[in-house]
Amino acid sequence: MARRTKKSLFCMTAAVAVTAVLAACSSSSSTSASHPTKNGLETGLKVYVIPKNLGNSYFTVADSAKSGGAISALDTLGETGTETSGTAATPASQIPAIQGAIAKGANAIILSATDPTALCPTLNSAMKKGITVVTYDSDAPTCRDLFVNQASSQAIGDIEVQLIAADIHDSGQIAIVSAAASATNQNTWIMYMKQELANYPKIDLVSIVYGNDDTATSTQVTQGLLEHYPNLKGIISPTTVGIAAAAAVLDTSKYRGKIALTGLGDPDQMKQFVNDGTCASFALWNPANLGYLAAYAAIEYASKKITNAAGQTFVAGKLGKYTVGADDTILLGAPTVFTKANINSFNF
Repeated sequence: MARRTKKSLFCMTAAVAVTAVLAACSSSSSTSASHPTKNGLETGLKVYVIPKNLGNSYFTVADSAKSGGAISALDTLGETGTETSGTAATPASQIPAIQGAIAKGANAIILSATDPTALCPTLNSAMKKGITVVTYDSDAPTCRDLFVNQASSQAIGDIEVQLIAADIHDSGQIAIVSAAASATNQNTWIMYMKQELANYPKIDLVSIVYGNDDTATSTQVTQGLLEHYPNLKGIISPTTVGIAAAAAVLDTSKYRGKIALTGLGDPDQMKQFVNDGTCASFALWNPANLGYLAAYAAIEYASKKITNAAGQTFVAGKLGKYTVGADDTILLGAPTVFTKANINSFNF
């Protein structure tokens, strides 16, 4: 009887051990599973593209297959790409999308960060599971593998100040209509704007307001600026939602040609306002190319063809060769300035 009991205990122990091993295997990330390769890159990876918020035309261009953005690149590479996010450009809205991607077995996450630190506990959890995390457009520097930057942050800040300075002849009051107060990219660009403004002593930055990448809020804060600063000469809005909302407010006989507007905008949204004189010029990069490059970077990294060490190089399909630079950053290129002379040649 004692011998049978010992044998039963041994079998039970062995069964528990096997169950534990199986459970450990099933709880590990899907990133540990092997995938077929093509040209040295893994295929069949689950990749979640998480913009700041859904319904934002800028990210629709950056992400969609139709525009040639991130999903287009993932399709070309043989991956499964899914765009997901919340409806508001806030960490509270974005975090559930990240958590959902982790739960669904993501191999890689491509994300535009709504906050540089608030997302980190969730993103660090993803990386601990072996999920590649690549930020694009807006960074979370301490909790990602790579950042794909649309252009040099200083170049973006500088060009916006230079454009508004030309419009108001280097003199007068200006204001900034930003996105969210916590947005990494917005705050970095504004920092460089302030530095560049030191070269224009007769320009006075009187206010920075936040439209939270929401059309209604951006409209309200722009109207508030006009009411509070009757001598305002110009507005810079380094956000595609904000500049379009501000342009709609200024597109009247009362303000058109009297208050200058520049910033970062989508050509399709801004054509009307450039052609009718509400906005003389603004800047941007090609957001579809930004998403496309971020997708290639994510797959290169997830496939272990590159690391985030400076000097690593890879070919991003139709965009050509790119190099990882300082701070684990890949730079898309220089911003483009859009004016009445060239805006009708662009469709995004």
